[in-house]
Amino acid sequence: MKKILLSAVAALAMGGMTQAVQARDLVAVVGSSTVYPFAIVVAENFGRTGPFKTPKIESTGSGGGMKLFCEGLGVNTPDVTNASRRMKMSEYEMCQENGVKEITEVLIGYDGIVLANARQSQQLDLSLRDIFLALAKDVPNPDGSEELVPNPYKTWNEINKNLPKTEIEVMGPPPTSGTRDAFNELAIEGGCKTFPWLKAIKSEDKNRYKAICRSVREDGAYVEAGENDNLIVQKLEANPDALGVFGFSFLDQNADKVQGSKIGGQAPTFDSIATGDYPVSRPLYFYVKNAHVGKVPGIEGYVREFVSAKASGQEGYLTEKGLIPLSPKEHREMEKSVRQFESMNW
Repeated sequence: MKKILLSAVAALAMGGMTQAVQARDLVAVVGSSTVYPFAIVVAENFGRTGPFKTPKIESTGSGGGMKLFCEGLGVNTPDVTNASRRMKMSEYEMCQENGVKEITEVLIGYDGIVLANARQSQQLDLSLRDIFLALAKDVPNPDGSEELVPNPYKTWNEINKNLPKTEIEVMGPPPTSGTRDAFNELAIEGGCKTFPWLKAIKSEDKNRYKAICRSVREDGAYVEAGENDNLIVQKLEANPDALGVFGFSFLDQNADKVQGSKIGGQAPTFDSIATGDYPVSRPLYFYVKNAHVGKVPGIEGYVREFVSAKASGQEGYLTEKGLIPLSPKEHREMEKSVRQFESMNW
């Protein structure tokens, strides 16, 4: 994959317009539902304290945002897309084919993916293997033989006798979501790899391995609940036996309503995600369409606000919303990139 310009706001000054962008009087941002609450807060602060209008932020999911972002250049396409995973090769190629040649990738911080249930329910302590056996489409035969069978498990205690005898019902995002991609890779595949004979398939046939270790069952145990994480929280309150998949920031904001399951004995907390002890954590990004910089007013300022220490630093206002910040070194590098171009027309 051609190297994307990594974590360098400096690259915003690069890249000529290959297609005219009509003047738009505010920045248009789409993408990840996980990054959405952070982007909203940054946009409101930016709009309140400067001469530009508050950017328009839409929650479309990471995949949906990438599709809109890569449609081309012009007033009808977004300037920025948020993502709770890194841009895929296929998405990068789609951008290139549609004239979106210069892209800046900005790493803003980290997040954990939680399996949460209602506060009044029993807090679960799940292993990655438990999650794989509960949610994978095909799993190892319960008789112990090295063969795959359609997932037969109906209740949690069938997987692990220490878990409750409640029906497996997990509500989560659809395939277009970066949270879903990351959850499949980190949690479901993470549990798949605990079976040595399944892990060995990766070196023999990567496509078959991915099909086994990242496919989610379709018999009703996993319920696609759309990109609205707040809706999942509401449904968990109404159904104390169900679990929901979403980012740590939503758990943090709704701690009076839901609780996160422990995974491998680690509860999802700010500190456990920051240290990497919580096993299901991932980086968060946004991507900027360089050709729109200087054409749509406010892009540069919005980006500067997002990467500033007061917003995404160790004690920035986004940490109060659940963002796990970059290390001081990572953040200094990002700010340094901005300072190098202060003399430009930003």
